[in-house]
Order: sequence, then C-alpha cells, then structure tokens
Amino acid sequence: MLKSQDLLVAVRLAIPSVHPSTYPGLAVSLRMSASEAHAAVKRAAQCGLVDVTTRKAKRSALLEFVVHGLRYVFPPSWSGVSRGIPTSYAAPPLNQSIVQGELPPVWPHPEGQIRGQGLRPIYKSVPEASLRDAELYEWMALLDAIRSGRARERELAVGLIRKRLA
Repeated sequence: MLKSQDLLVAVRLAIPSVHPSTYPGLAVSLRMSASEAHAAVKRAAQCGLVDVTTRKAKRSALLEFVVHGLRYVFPPSWSGVSRGIPTSYAAPPLNQSIVQGELPPVWPHPEGQIRGQGLRPIYKSVPEASLRDAELYEWMALLDAIRSGRARERELAVGLIRKRLA
C-alpha cells in the first residue's frame, strides 16, 4: 500500500539535483529517518513509481499517478485559519499565474509568515524539507494544487509537472 512518504520520496527522486540518492542522504533531505526512506523506496517500487535498483523515479508512472490518482488517494485535509507556509496556488510557481484569495492555502508551521487556510501537507516533514529545498517546495506546492485546487489550478499544475517530468 502506498503511503504519503512514499510519494514524497518518489518526487524527491524525480528531481535532478546534487543530493545523494543514498538512503541516509535521501532521509536528511526529506527530514525523515534512513529506515523510513528505505521502506518508502521499497513501497514506491512495489507500486511502480520508483526503480529500486537505480533509486530513480519512473517518470511516466509518477506522472500518471499524479494526474489521475493523487487527489483520490491523498485528498486535501483542511484545518482552520493559521499561520504557515504558502502552498498550492499561493506558492511558486503558480503564484505568478493565479490571483491570491483572501485566505490562501498554507501548511501550518511555526516559521510561517502568512495567515491562511491550513492545508495538511502530504507528509508531516514536507514543510521542513521545503524550507531547505526550493525545488522540492515547488513540486509539493504543485501537488497540493492538484489535490486541493479548482480546475484551472489543477490544469496549470499538471502542465508544469508534465514539463518537469519530460
């Protein structure tokens, strides 16, 4: 069964970067334990999202899951108004194309500077990992736009993810 941290690991492995693809390196970059990272890679491989031998994301499978299954497997979970880190259409890269609402979606977080509607992240370490990795932040915000956004936001997010996975 796919868990939320498995998707986070698959996305991290899809991002070309200088981060090592060792389990400890992956764990540090995603703010989880090495054993969690190892188990996540194994589960993601069983689901067809990651190649377990190369530790690389299977880009076409990841795209298919994100476009067609993400919002059903990991539906948005909203909380009340809180301070946090902007996500979905309120974060880069979509914040350049979408007009901000009065209460934008945010991941509740003590370091957050924006007041908005709380959206629980896909995995608990996403806000911490995103504060330290701008590219991961953009990816996770795009996934949140697909999970929680309206049709236009989802369409823009899917288009940007397609380009990134091409």
